[in-house]
Amino acid sequence: MNVRRLVFAGEALVDVVLRVPALPERGGDVFATSSEVTVGGGFNVMAAAARQGLPVLYAGGHGTGPWGDLVRAALAAEGITILRPPDPARDTGFDVALVEPDGERTFATHVGAETVGRWDDVPAGAGDMVYVSGYGLAARGGAREEDFGGQSSGTPPRISPAPPASPLFVDPGPLVAQISGEILDQVLARCDWLSCNDREAALLTGGAEAADAARLLLERTARASVIVRTGASGCVLALRGEEIARIPAPVVEVIDTTGAGDTHAGVFIAALGEGLTPAQAASRANAAAAFSVTRPGPATSPTRATLDAWLAPPPLGKRGRDGVSAALFGAAPRPRRNAADTPQAPRVRRLHTTSPRVSPSARQYRAEAKKRVRSE
Repeated sequence: MNVRRLVFAGEALVDVVLRVPALPERGGDVFATSSEVTVGGGFNVMAAAARQGLPVLYAGGHGTGPWGDLVRAALAAEGITILRPPDPARDTGFDVALVEPDGERTFATHVGAETVGRWDDVPAGAGDMVYVSGYGLAARGGAREEDFGGQSSGTPPRISPAPPASPLFVDPGPLVAQISGEILDQVLARCDWLSCNDREAALLTGGAEAADAARLLLERTARASVIVRTGASGCVLALRGEEIARIPAPVVEVIDTTGAGDTHAGVFIAALGEGLTPAQAASRANAAAAFSVTRPGPATSPTRATLDAWLAPPPLGKRGRDGVSAALFGAAPRPRRNAADTPQAPRVRRLHTTSPRVSPSARQYRAEAKKRVRSE
C-alpha cells in the first residue's frame, strides 16, 4: 500500500496520569503513588508513526491555554505539522488516567478545542492515510452547535476530497459504546482499516471472541480489513478473501499499557508505508506495542532505529537482564523468547528462536581457542 503521509483527523489532548495501588470504590479515595502530566490521546498515534519516519499532519483542533501550549510543543518536538490555528475561545481538553499496578488504565475525559466537527478543509489525497478516532465520533453532551460548523454533535467527519485512493483508518477506542449506530454504520461503510482491541470488538459484536469478532466486523464493513488487538498475545488480522490470522507478540514484563494501542496503530500504518505486507506490518506493530508497555507513560513508542535494534539478535558477550544487554535501552528489556510461531508472522517468528546467531568472527575465535587448547 502506497502510504506517504498520515493525516490525523483525530484529537490530541493532555493526559493527567495517576498511578494508584487500586481503583477507589465508588465515593472513595486513594493516594496516588506518582503522577505525571503529558500529551496523549491521538498524539501517541502520531508520535508512533513519526518516529518510524512517516510524515504526519495533525488536522485536529488545539486550544489557547496551558494544555494547548503543551500539545503544540509536543507536536513540534516530533516534527508533526499542524493544519489549523489555535481556537481562541477555549483550551485543549484533558483526561485523567488511573494506572493500576498491572498496567491497566481507566480514563475520565473532558473534551475541549481538539474536537472539530468539520473536516472539509483537510487536504487528503492519494498516498495519504486518514485516521479517525472514536473520540471524534462519539456523541458529545452539551456541545455547542457552532463548535461543529453547523453540524449536529457527533456528525462523521467530511473529508474532502476523500478520493478512493485515500484510505481511511478508524479506531473507535474506548468510547465505542457511545458512538451512535447511524454514525458508526456510515464510518464502517467508508473505512479501509478498522482497528480495535478485544474489549471494543466484543462491544461491537455482542461479546464475540477476538477471531469471531474480526470475522463479524469484516461482514459489517463494506470494504475494510480488520485488526483486533489482543493485548499480550498480539492481534488478530482479518483480510478480505484470506484466512483470519493470529499474529503473536513478543513476551515482555508489562509496566504500563497506556498508549499501547496507539503505538500499534501508528507503527502499523508506517510499516504499510514502508511496503510491508499487512501481516508483516501487524507483526512489527505488535513488537512496537510490546516495547512501549515496558516503560511508564503514554508516548513510549520506539524510533525505527530503536525498534530495529530491539528486534535484532543479542550480541555475544553483552548479555544483561532477560539475556541481553540491559544497557541498550535502559528500562526496556528485549523481548523474552517464546515458543509461539505462526507462518502469518515471519518477522515475529525470528524473535522466538532459542539459539543466538553466531557471527563468522565469533566462530573463528572459537575455532582458534580450541586449537590452542589442543596444542597445550
